[in-house]
Amino acid sequence: MEFLVRAENRLPVETPDEERNRLKKGERARADELRAAGILKRLWRVPGRNATIGLYEVGDATELHDVLASLPMFPWMDISVEAVATHPQEQ
Repeated sequence: MEFLVRAENRLPVETPDEERNRLKKGERARADELRAAGILKRLWRVPGRNATIGLYEVGDATELHDVLASLPMFPWMDISVEAVATHPQEQ
């Protein structure tokens, strides 16, 4: 199944730079792992916001939840998910 995931980072502004940098590096590394596994298909940033839109492909919603929960920034993310299906014109 494919899912469109919108995520906005709500990391508190008072987070120390060292911790912020550690989390950013962890996010990058985890995204690279998810790409290599074929789970994270595309990732876009939202201009003017600390937000992303990602296209994920997993077996079901439970697997998606586990994937998203594995992101280092997960505790500070506002996330919305939409399941998507192939349009007949795309086939």
